[in-house]
Amino acid sequence: MTIPLTGDEGVRAVREWVGAAGRITALTGAGISTDSGLPDFRGPRGLWTLDPSGVRLSSLAAYLAEPDLRRRLWASLLEQPVGRIEPNDGHRALAELGRSRSVTVVTQNVDGLHQLAGSDPARVIELHGSMRHVQCLSCGTRSGLGAVLERVSRGDADPSCERCGGVLKPATVAFGQPVREPVLRAALAAARECDVFLAIGTTLSVSPAVSVAAEAARHAARLVIANGQPTTYDRFADALLRGSITAVLRSVLSGPPGTGHGS
Repeated sequence: MTIPLTGDEGVRAVREWVGAAGRITALTGAGISTDSGLPDFRGPRGLWTLDPSGVRLSSLAAYLAEPDLRRRLWASLLEQPVGRIEPNDGHRALAELGRSRSVTVVTQNVDGLHQLAGSDPARVIELHGSMRHVQCLSCGTRSGLGAVLERVSRGDADPSCERCGGVLKPATVAFGQPVREPVLRAALAAARECDVFLAIGTTLSVSPAVSVAAEAARHAARLVIANGQPTTYDRFADALLRGSITAVLRSVLSGPPGTGHGS
């Protein structure tokens, strides 16, 4: 088993691998968005670590059965609209890399920050959907989040579909909902066909990210894991980069180690 490179040695090696790669795939999790003010879920200060009951907000069965839960979600989105969240330097570093190289971003995140940072939307695969849209669970009609939040602000605490009266839900994949098959196929292909696979800010502990990482471990020339905490795939990595995801990505994709970029 190869011992993963770490520290400045790891940063130098990853920069070389990225520079020589024909195709790069980045799998991103909640850790890349924490510097934008969005907490992760399973970290020491994660949403579900501090409030385990919050998991129910991501359960499709609970969402359908409990109007109070739906009202809680819409109220929370009204208090902190996702539209106010801005990309950080980690998102921007990946977007900048994509302007000169073939980069596919497979993201577990639903915040849309990769696209806002400038990543080509056609090269961003959203495994878990998007919080920036709303979908009717009955007829499938999609609309923008802003229009629904406007209804919530006017007192419609549990807005229903204006077309059929069905239950509305952010267009994300909840527990109990499958990832759309074309989306999963595209993610697996991106993992299988790349020269370097960057797993960024993800614990690699939930499906389908696990299957995407497994595909990369079987096929990618280089597997790089950048995360604040250990992951289940660390033993397969060619390089392990710890610390702030934003600082790590600046170091790997921008300036040399030891020049203030994450050193």
